Amino acid sequence: MMWIAFLPAAQTIHAQDAGQAALSAQIEHLTSAIAHTQSQLDESQHELDEMRKELADLKGQVASRAPDTDTPATRQAQDSSSAADATAAAIDDVREREAVNESKLATHEQDKVESESKYPVRITGLLLLNGFVNTSAVNAASTPTVAVPGSGSTGASARQTVLGIDARGPHLFGASSHADLRVDFAGNAQPGSGSTAYGSNQALLRLRTVHAALEWSQTEAYFSLDRPIINPDTPTSLTAVSEPALAWSGNLWTWNPQVGVRQNLRLSSSRDLTLEAALIDVTDAPLSPAAIVTSSQTPAIASSGEQSHWPGVEARVGLLGNGADETRNHIGVGGFFAPHHSSLGTGFDAWAATLDARFFLPARLQFTGSAYRGLALGGLGGGAYKDFAYKESPTSGQYYFSPLDDAGGWAELKEKFSERFEANAALGMDNAFAGELRRYTTADAGFYQNLTRNHTYTGNVIYSPSAYLLFSLEYRHIESAPVLGVPTGSNVIGLGAGYKF
Repeated sequence: MMWIAFLPAAQTIHAQDAGQAALSAQIEHLTSAIAHTQSQLDESQHELDEMRKELADLKGQVASRAPDTDTPATRQAQDSSSAADATAAAIDDVREREAVNESKLATHEQDKVESESKYPVRITGLLLLNGFVNTSAVNAASTPTVAVPGSGSTGASARQTVLGIDARGPHLFGASSHADLRVDFAGNAQPGSGSTAYGSNQALLRLRTVHAALEWSQTEAYFSLDRPIINPDTPTSLTAVSEPALAWSGNLWTWNPQVGVRQNLRLSSSRDLTLEAALIDVTDAPLSPAAIVTSSQTPAIASSGEQSHWPGVEARVGLLGNGADETRNHIGVGGFFAPHHSSLGTGFDAWAATLDARFFLPARLQFTGSAYRGLALGGLGGGAYKDFAYKESPTSGQYYFSPLDDAGGWAELKEKFSERFEANAALGMDNAFAGELRRYTTADAGFYQNLTRNHTYTGNVIYSPSAYLLFSLEYRHIESAPVLGVPTGSNVIGLGAGYKF
């Protein structure tokens, strides 16, 4: 009975052999088809040569006779010329089909990426080189989002290069499964690492986005690391990739862990209603103060949202129009709520109400935009880098603080001249209410603590000579206004060259 123990292994080997046999059969079929096509091509070329020879003879006979333009010989020459043109067109078509078949054969013969699960895996990416000129100081020379006092800079960077993995998995409960992951090289080197050599290339591999989903015909259950669902679109740029275009200027872009469900409801043959809800673990704003540490405490490593013991929630209702997903008009409304417990020992609730839209207009124009009104939105990419303002009492040592109201949004107008050339113009603004911030700000506070409004307008052209090459020229103006002091601005000129694979 030992053969029973080897039965599963034998079945696996048999399945693999069957798969290899099927692939070999397909390759043989394509090879045979190419050979047959080549034979037809040779035969058609021979017929074309014969027809051209007959046409030359007929033209010689016509030239030696009287100039009667309606003779049978003339008509025969005209017919022969038309037939020759038709045959030439047919030969071109045969050659094109042959090229397609050769491409398919080469695809089958190339090495494949193999996963442990044996399900299809694809490696993708964008090798991206950016050059930049900043007329005044900015927070990050190659990826600016805020203008700060100081002189400008010029340089180049390849740290916005993106690598990705796309995978398809098994069917489960009647749903197909898929997943993807994206990383880049825009992570900051840890302070105190000790090495300063090759400083422009010092970077950490950084996790950008993650998606995994079970997808039915009208329903999707997923988890992701991505921008909030209340901001489903993002402006177009080839020079702002590590932080999307209009980040901190009205684009709620930050990548946060989420678990959600999406349901499509068919309203009519041309209209769908999308209902989506998710739980979200919101990160802290960049300017959230460190925990107050005493001799009997250790620094808290949990975010203020995690310290509240409750996840954030978000929901969106969207109305979709005609067309495929990437060519459909849509308009949606959304909401967000997340409790927080700050490191200053005080709790607060972050919330937002949003409106988003995308409309395809005549003359290949496209309008896309989003707007929001909320409170403590620094963890989503708003609020002028902060959720709240605070100040320490010089007498009691206690902290006074207040969550900051916030309003903003962005809009983009795209002109797609062709599949290879497009132009984009966009503007965005984020505004933490100055009246609330002013009470907690002092002259010796840092620039970011004083920052109340940040707005950006930008324009770019993107040219793609092929499906895998991208070139872009972009102009951007950033203006940042503090509560105390004068606004600062910077003009940014960026160049982008990318290779997709």
